[in-house]
Amino acid sequence: MKTSKILTFLVAMVFAFTSCETEVEDPAGLRGEGVVPSFTNLNPAVFDVNDPENTFIQFDLNINEADRAAVNEVKLIVSYNGNLQRVELKSYTTFPQNVKVYMYEAAAALGIPLDQVAAGGAFNFELLTVQGEKTYRSSASFNAAVVCAYNPENITGNYRAVSADWAVDGTVTLTVDPTDDYIIYVSGLAVLDGLTEDKGPLKMVVNPLDFTVTVEKQALASVAWSYTNLSYEGSGLLNTCDGTYEMGFSITVDQGSFGGPFPFTFTKL
Repeated sequence: MKTSKILTFLVAMVFAFTSCETEVEDPAGLRGEGVVPSFTNLNPAVFDVNDPENTFIQFDLNINEADRAAVNEVKLIVSYNGNLQRVELKSYTTFPQNVKVYMYEAAAALGIPLDQVAAGGAFNFELLTVQGEKTYRSSASFNAAVVCAYNPENITGNYRAVSADWAVDGTVTLTVDPTDDYIIYVSGLAVLDGLTEDKGPLKMVVNPLDFTVTVEKQALASVAWSYTNLSYEGSGLLNTCDGTYEMGFSITVDQGSFGGPFPFTFTKL
């Protein structure tokens, strides 16, 4: 049995909170009101750090036809790494719009030299809608990460898998699916617990738009201590520059759940 964990069954609990509201004027615009524009068809959704002059993101910006008459203007706002500095990048008065934003445009608007835009950073995009004399901060927003180009050779091979919360630290092997470069298999996770991994490897699916990683529930070991079918399920993010995966896994057996998600880091050896 896993010595550092106690198998528990989770009971959902609902907490009600009350809070006081204070009227504060938000310089970024009123929140929770107004027409909400939409971002769709975001592709590409990341910036390539190795091609700063040419890399771009692209998406469709639209407003429901019934709401267009109420909107005078939609402003695209950019910030970097979650900083409070926000600047207007582009403005639109007709819809739908296909929008292309180059990384150098976003950096220049913020006064950031391109050579200071580092892998692992992210540009944050938000929308302001101008409706008459009022400006509303829309809930529509997204982050465009600064990454390296996807290369299966850089994100597979022998890896160190570490999870302090799950109390494992050892070597696993990552391989790419022979027919789909965005499917990665992890062999050896159950072995780190001293188990026979007779139902592995673990299948991870990389989203080619933003390099997020998803893992559907999958059994790795049919026998796990005094339980059956040790299973992993979770999600995370791939750093395409150094090949690191930051994952979170919920771990279960047929008899119940160990909880989670437990943070795991896969680091290329």
